[in-house]
Amino acid sequence: MRVERTGEAAFAVELESEAELEEQERAHLSVGGLLIRTPESLPPRTAIELRLLLAGGGEVTVAAQVVAALPGALALHLEGEPAAIGTALRAGLGAREDEVEPDEQQRTTLWERLRNLTPPQKILLAPKADRVTRALLVQESDPQVLFALLKNPRLSIDEVVRVAKSSFLSFQAAELILKTSPWFSNLDVRVALIHNPKLPLPFALRILQTLPDHEVRAIAKGAATSMALKQAALKRIHGG
Repeated sequence: MRVERTGEAAFAVELESEAELEEQERAHLSVGGLLIRTPESLPPRTAIELRLLLAGGGEVTVAAQVVAALPGALALHLEGEPAAIGTALRAGLGAREDEVEPDEQQRTTLWERLRNLTPPQKILLAPKADRVTRALLVQESDPQVLFALLKNPRLSIDEVVRVAKSSFLSFQAAELILKTSPWFSNLDVRVALIHNPKLPLPFALRILQTLPDHEVRAIAKGAATSMALKQAALKRIHGG
């Protein structure tokens, strides 16, 4: 989140990805609030104009009021319907262009073009690729391409799950997924990761503690589960 004071009682707030927007919706926007990090301090009940932007998407200007001035931050109440704010920010999002499915010839041409790219070229393409291109890039056997793909701001949860399941998952990619709260908070992502044999054991043990009991039992019975992870799952089941 980037915050800039644009006037005496005005701020511009840019969210850097749709994943960050989803995180803010869960934490604050869904209840009509927002916490912005800023050294500026304003007294409670100060009316301000807030310009919200989503990188690659839309923007909306809303009236807001300072609820509290916190150390290094302002807690705001936003006027208007919370769902409408999210809709306005997603309007024009680049991913909307991806909704038109290419025909078979276009897909084949794209596949041939990607196949002729060098690994560095694919790494540069991944963070800005559209949905169809991402669907092909996620099949790459180069761990660095998958890692670069995770830096694409338009990546959906389903796509993160596919990366998490990849047999070419790298330590760096797994670590980035775990550090990105909207992804780590999703059960499908965590389950995909913990069942991936490439996931380092410390990461798997961390995920294990967050899973519901039925998933832990499945891990304890899993034929492909490492012995150390299986023992940890059994220990949790038996209350150890």
